Amino acid sequence: MCGIIARIGHGDATETLLSGLENLEYRGYDSAGIAVQNGSGVKVRKCSGEVDELKSSLEQSLHGNMGIGHTRWSTHGPPTDENAHPHTDTAGDVAVVHNGVIDNYDELRAELQARGHEFDSDTDTEVIPHLIDDYREQFGDTERAVREAVETLEGSYAIAAIVDGEERVYAAREGSPLVLGLDDEEWYLASDVPAFLEHTDEVIYLEDGDLVVLEPDDYRITDVAGSPIERSVDTVDWDPEDAGKGEYDHYMAKEIDTQPTALSNTIEGRVEDGNVAFEDLPAGTFADIETVQFVACGTSYHAAMYGSQLLRSAGVRADVLRASEYDQTAGPVDENTLVVAVTQSGETADTLDAVRKATDRGARSLAVTNVVGSTAARETDDAIYIRAGPEVGVAATKTFSSQAVTLALLTQRIAADVPTATPVEDREAMLESLADLPEHVETVLETTNAESLAREYFDSDSYFFIGNGLGHSVALEGALKFKEITYEHAEGFASGELKHGPLALVTPETPLFAVATGGDDKKTKTNAIEARTRGAPIIAVAPDDHPLADAADWQLSIPDTHPVWAGLLANVQLQLVSYHAAALLERPIDKPRNLAKSVTVE
Repeated sequence: MCGIIARIGHGDATETLLSGLENLEYRGYDSAGIAVQNGSGVKVRKCSGEVDELKSSLEQSLHGNMGIGHTRWSTHGPPTDENAHPHTDTAGDVAVVHNGVIDNYDELRAELQARGHEFDSDTDTEVIPHLIDDYREQFGDTERAVREAVETLEGSYAIAAIVDGEERVYAAREGSPLVLGLDDEEWYLASDVPAFLEHTDEVIYLEDGDLVVLEPDDYRITDVAGSPIERSVDTVDWDPEDAGKGEYDHYMAKEIDTQPTALSNTIEGRVEDGNVAFEDLPAGTFADIETVQFVACGTSYHAAMYGSQLLRSAGVRADVLRASEYDQTAGPVDENTLVVAVTQSGETADTLDAVRKATDRGARSLAVTNVVGSTAARETDDAIYIRAGPEVGVAATKTFSSQAVTLALLTQRIAADVPTATPVEDREAMLESLADLPEHVETVLETTNAESLAREYFDSDSYFFIGNGLGHSVALEGALKFKEITYEHAEGFASGELKHGPLALVTPETPLFAVATGGDDKKTKTNAIEARTRGAPIIAVAPDDHPLADAADWQLSIPDTHPVWAGLLANVQLQLVSYHAAALLERPIDKPRNLAKSVTVE
């Protein structure tokens, strides 16, 4: 989950490293550091806290045409100066940054200490520069030392290293993302494309087992044994401005506001003559599928719930499973099972692990992701892209909307192939109304009263969110968003479950958000009324003429649309409530405590 940046070329690297780290802070912001090499030693500066604190701590400029940087999400050891990356060997000649977890670090650390190596941190990462140093002494060759070191490591890693006196950056990947950026006069390495998108859109997505050597005018990719590897160069179609904050105070505000554009991109070309079309999924692709398993985590899990329910409505057996619990919940899996991995980044460790286990059991696999060239896209049989563009705020907003729409379309595409499936009632009307969704989201953004509502209730004791059917997943997502960025207690429930325990917690200080989709909302209204009789303020998230509005104290209005899409409009209103409440509470909205955007460790 940490962010890595490396750069080598002509001219100074320091500003590029620092700006790259700022662009990667969504991956972790417990501590930050850089190391540069300029022919007079490896110079390291690092500290706990965010990248701004690192910049402020640079008492003197660091200069060098090559360097590495890191922004940390803590796993081994608390966020202290000592545990910040880069880490070095005892002499300070080798500096390393690392994303991942080294499983055998205890054993390696003990062996290295027995040979005289001195350690300064609690991290697993620190064994890596010591290993490289140890093998350099043994073989007298740094490239071989790096190869030997990574072969010794067990676990997951993306590594970048520099060495005193060498104009090279060494890097390797196993289980953690790493991408190579190519420019005319410099090369970049990073955990994610936004780190260097302002400099180049030409990239190579590295794969597990790749080892890279960058020099000022050249790069080489080999396997760990040293055999050359050819990797294709891709062009990223994201605009550099999409990865910036622009005029907004927070990335989250910008990403909520740009949902109409993201949804237009998601939908474009995927509904033709009343049918769903995915270019790489021709008719008959899913003809032999009997069961579909959606696997995901966090917000992606809620989007997967959306898709799973729609597929079941079409008569196809479908389950949504938490990727972290796949071993315990998967049930029978065979060649007639389709596993759909829903992951914004395409690098979520638990989701990748679940897909690999399902594939080993004979299942077909398909990724629904936002990132071309991601591990999920490469390792599955097929991939569909949600086309949401870069999302920097840790709390997912536009990617949830784009995931849900993509999955809704995918369910109709699957149902068209499965012989036993039945068409969703009013399918034609559903697909026709999808064209209006971006405009309807724009209407929500222009007319919302979410800020006023947030001012009324931002100091409450707790917050409940309920919904039935497709509204249930929206209620869960609304509660997750609220707790993520406000740090206030929030819970989501299926409407009918409120009276089976949670109602005991309802007080006049427990606002209840009731999500109406225009489907079967009777349970939502009934349970909202029950909560209101116990004193809870009720906020209806519903069209103006919906019966639920009559039972509510406040209303967050949504345009009247097909029930399949109404929940996504309600979700935008709930995102806005969370955002404004967090702003009133003065929370760090884009960088909520303890969280990172791309969870690449299990």
